[in-house]
This record gives sequence, structure tokens and C-alpha cells, in this order.
Amino acid sequence: MATTSLKLPDELRAQAALAASHLGISPHAFMVDAIRKAAAAAEERARFVADAQVARKATLKAGKGFDGAEVHAYI
Repeated sequence: MATTSLKLPDELRAQAALAASHLGISPHAFMVDAIRKAAAAAEERARFVADAQVARKATLKAGKGFDGAEVHAYI
């Protein structure tokens, strides 16, 4: 396992340590889990955007859909 140095503002480090103590884990474990969750969320967001781009291209190619302004006016 690689070692990484992370410089945090004192206030953020204190927040992380307090949150970790409330959860009964070490500050290290808290930070590792936070980074893991942020990385997973970024990957999920990237997949969502990629899927949306594919769907948009397919919709434009098919020529089927409704103009947003017309939908809003209808509603």
C-alpha cells in the first residue's frame, strides 16, 4: 500500500478527527473512507454524464422528442 501525505488546514483536520471519534474510528480510517466515497461519486457522475450524452445523440438522431419550451408552455 502506498503512502500519501495530505496537508489539511488545522480546522478541517480537527473536524475530521472529531467526526472520526463520533464514529469510533481513527482519523486515518475516516479520511480513507471519505476519499473512497468521493472517488466513487465522481465515477458514478462520469458514467451518468456519458450515458446522458449517448442518449442525447440517439434522441437527436431519431428526431423524436419535444421542444422544452413547447412542453413548458403546454404544462
